[in-house]
Amino acid sequence: MTVEESGVRQRPKPRRFTVLLPVVGLIVLSLCGLGVFAYLTARVGLVAELIGLGAALLPVVPVVAVFLWIDRWEPEPAKLLWLAFTWGAFGATLTALLINNTAAVVGDLLLGKGGGDTVSAVVSAPLIEEAAKGAFVLAIFLRRRHEFDGVVDGIVYGGMCAAGFAFTENVYYFGRIFVEHGFGHTGVIGAFILRGVLAPFTHPLFTVMTGIGLGVAATTTRRGIRIAAPIVGYVIAVGLHALWNAAATLGNARTFLNVYFLIMVPVFVGAAALVHWARKREQRIVAAALPEFVREGLVAASETELLGSLRRRLEWRRRIRRKYGPVAARAVADYQVTVTELAFARASHNGREEEYTNAVRVARATAVRAASGH
Repeated sequence: MTVEESGVRQRPKPRRFTVLLPVVGLIVLSLCGLGVFAYLTARVGLVAELIGLGAALLPVVPVVAVFLWIDRWEPEPAKLLWLAFTWGAFGATLTALLINNTAAVVGDLLLGKGGGDTVSAVVSAPLIEEAAKGAFVLAIFLRRRHEFDGVVDGIVYGGMCAAGFAFTENVYYFGRIFVEHGFGHTGVIGAFILRGVLAPFTHPLFTVMTGIGLGVAATTTRRGIRIAAPIVGYVIAVGLHALWNAAATLGNARTFLNVYFLIMVPVFVGAAALVHWARKREQRIVAAALPEFVREGLVAASETELLGSLRRRLEWRRRIRRKYGPVAARAVADYQVTVTELAFARASHNGREEEYTNAVRVARATAVRAASGH
């Protein structure tokens, strides 16, 4: 009897931090947000800031949507994804502002007027911004290891954090350009075409490299690789960031376009190919585990095709929603995700196989009750 026939799961409740730690974290993030807001208002004014905010919203929506799409097989907790975005938008941004501005002042003192901007853009910004963004991904890797299964998770957490950072940075750039040049092709419209159309994924692309390194570390038992992979990922992120900033600040239009088309576009295509491979790998892991789940009585044989494809999973949830309502559909979704988590746990031998086995039983029982109206 399938879940649908009898009518889905409550995922195991995550281990909670102490009450104090999340409260302190929220207070710190709120203070960072106020600091960023005050800085932007002081630099460009409230009107320009609001215009920058409106322009920055347009590219960030599809960027976030892409990372949520990547995360469909085993969606990460929504609160962690939005915490990643918020840290990027406020915490990482304020950290970078403080250090980069200091680097610019020191650079001016050592190299003369204008030298500080070069030091800040080419040296300080890549090092500090990638460290600040990558710090959140590292924190998830260390503190919420059960939520960090591999390369896809590293890409998603890194991308969401960088999307938040790019959003706040765009608010500032668009607002400043509006003050200096207005809306014309040399003003906000031109900047939007460059940052929002041609290069909305630059910051996420850089930080994704750190995420990939941590993802590799999460899937290996070799100590050397666990240590080296995140470092290599961070170095690549810094190198790409420095090259991008150098092309934009030191080179001419031809240099910038060469870097864009000959380096950044191929790297982006390579990252997209890696995402495609990783998602296919996740599908193969789930498909390979389903026959064993059927033998153990965890999954009905008639559900294997429904669970082995994202498209069929979506169709299943929609059908359940139409017949039994949104509560049952959410239960089916939880059941689907828990089956995926169990498949990943057994493939990686992470020591949580028994926990997720029990969770699948609970999830399916909950799904059955929800779809049967009990």
